[in-house]
Amino acid sequence: MTKFRTTFLGAAVAVSLAAAGLNLTLNSAVLAFTPAPQSSAVGSGVGEIAGKIYFRGQAPGLRPIQMAKDPICESVQSGPVLPEDGRVNSNGTLPNAFVYISKGTGNLSVRAPTEAVTVTQSRCSYQPHVFGIMVGQPLRVVTMDPTTHNIHIVPKSGRDWDVSQQPGSEPVTTKLTHPEIMVPVHCNIHPWMSAHIGVVTNPYYAVSGDDGAFQIKGVPQGSYTLSIWTATFGTQDRQVNVHAGETATADFTFASQ
Repeated sequence: MTKFRTTFLGAAVAVSLAAAGLNLTLNSAVLAFTPAPQSSAVGSGVGEIAGKIYFRGQAPGLRPIQMAKDPICESVQSGPVLPEDGRVNSNGTLPNAFVYISKGTGNLSVRAPTEAVTVTQSRCSYQPHVFGIMVGQPLRVVTMDPTTHNIHIVPKSGRDWDVSQQPGSEPVTTKLTHPEIMVPVHCNIHPWMSAHIGVVTNPYYAVSGDDGAFQIKGVPQGSYTLSIWTATFGTQDRQVNVHAGETATADFTFASQ
């Protein structure tokens, strides 16, 4: 195992407007996320990989995020906000695990999509928190909050990308040019804001959800190394054989450290 010009809206009216638009903001953010361009069904010559990420042991004690540095961020929360990293689902599984094919015998050569993957700044957080993108695929960053945000992408290979967005700004777009698991994203204005990007060379990846499950569709038949990354509990690899028209099952278990 180894191991994204602050402008303050000086009137209280602005804060109340922010709270009034809260539900619409969240729904827009969810709809904006573009998943991996995978086949919608198990068909001729392809199969799929599905599984669950389990957690064993004592879940980390997560402290609520303190947003008092920006009164607008603090005002739009409906209650305490816990960090995403280290979170364990109520059913004893892990969310936010990035699962991807790292190598294999099948034909993994796929051109990067021209459709952008979108990350949204909403409620002073990045949504989604963990996501994947192919090398050369556009990354689109949207802001929905009534406060200034900053997106700072820090890859190990290539140049940093550091852009600020004021309330109501148009989306900004960039591309990541080198594969990397994972590229960190943070906001220089709000230190609690973070995200992780899996930059890959094929579209066969997934992120586990609130039930700990993942599914990778349309995988060419072959033998693969399936790799998994978590922010807190490390990484694992698993060998998986994919047969046409079948689902290969690959479960993972992580333990407290």
